[in-house]
Amino acid sequence: MAQILIGLVFLANIQCAGVFLINPSPYIVGFGLEGAAGEQIVRALGLLFIMWNVPYAFALANPIKHRMSLIEVVIMQAVGLVGETGILWAGGPYLLPIESTLTRFILFDGIGLILLLIALWLVRKDKLPTAAS
Repeated sequence: MAQILIGLVFLANIQCAGVFLINPSPYIVGFGLEGAAGEQIVRALGLLFIMWNVPYAFALANPIKHRMSLIEVVIMQAVGLVGETGILWAGGPYLLPIESTLTRFILFDGIGLILLLIALWLVRKDKLPTAAS
C-alpha cells in the first residue's frame, strides 16, 4: 500500500514534468511568462521536477529499504507546501493565472504530503517485523 501511495505522487510529479518539457506553451501564462523564453523557463521547471523526483523513485522501489528517501520526500513535499503557501500569502496581488498556478501547486503538494505521510506511517519501524519474528 505504501508503494501505491508513493507511486501516485511520483506519477503525478513525473506527468507534470513531462507536460512542462513536451508542451510548455499552455503553462507560460500561469507563471507570468510569455514567448519562447517563457517556454524555456517552463521546460526548465519540468527538468527540475524530474531532478526532485530521484528520491521518490528510491522510496517507490522499496519504501522499507529506502525509508530515508521516503522521509526526504515527505520533507521535500512539506517544504513545497509551506513555501508555496508563503509565496501566495506574502506576495501579490497576483494576476489570476499566477494565483491559480500557486493555488494548484499548494493543492497538489498538500494532497501529495498527506499520501506520503500515510505511506511513511505504513512503514514505520514499530510496525515492521523484527528478525526474531
